[in-house]
Amino acid sequence: MRRLRRRRSRHAVATLAAGVLVTGCAQVSADPAARTDTSPPPPPVSAPPTAAVAQDAPVVTAVPPPSPAQRAGLRSDEVVDRGTGGTVVVPGSAPAPTAGRERRVRVEVEGGLDVDGEAFADFVLDTLNDPRGWPSDGWTFSRTDGQADVVVVLASPQTSAAMCRPLQTFGKLSCRQGPRAILTMYRWVHGTDEYAHDLTAYRQYLVNHEVGHVLGHGHVTCPAPGALAPVMQQQSKQVAPCVPNAWVEPDAEAAP
Repeated sequence: MRRLRRRRSRHAVATLAAGVLVTGCAQVSADPAARTDTSPPPPPVSAPPTAAVAQDAPVVTAVPPPSPAQRAGLRSDEVVDRGTGGTVVVPGSAPAPTAGRERRVRVEVEGGLDVDGEAFADFVLDTLNDPRGWPSDGWTFSRTDGQADVVVVLASPQTSAAMCRPLQTFGKLSCRQGPRAILTMYRWVHGTDEYAHDLTAYRQYLVNHEVGHVLGHGHVTCPAPGALAPVMQQQSKQVAPCVPNAWVEPDAEAAP
């Protein structure tokens, strides 16, 4: 009987242990975290498109507009007392921009001057064809590097003085000799005290005044204190009591 009870006890213990093992397995298999997920994996998330890398764009450097001196053809403010003594024709031609009494203009620059001849020639023709200038009197100007009715020359003080003889200019005054309007480099660079605030206006006056002589006009005087100086007044010597003025008709519409 004792052996039978021992066998039954051993059987019960074995049965109980098996039940515990089964229960443990059931608990493990019942744990949701332990379940095997058989659903298909989610599609991969694609990265947002990246912007294309721009190619290196060329660097554009803004070119500053020319200064008043550069527009007048001056590369520097140096005034040599004498250049080569001879002049060089600035090549180029252009038709007269408007109808009128046409005059062909040739532009020359003495050798040895620090001058951009092309810019100087452009300044001269722009001035001559400005509606406030001689076109208001019916004139129009074409440009040529050949036979001309008017020759505008820029020369050093000594050379301009020699070209202006028998007039005494001392290299500081400009002049007209025949068809030549001779501009001294001294004034082209420095202007005068009365035009110190606006050298461009002085240079325009100088062109209009000397070419005015070639067109047949003589000197006039200041008409009244405070009035605009006539373009044919000798403003290089003195403007007062008039007010500086570069134009024949200063109220005419300016060229664009």
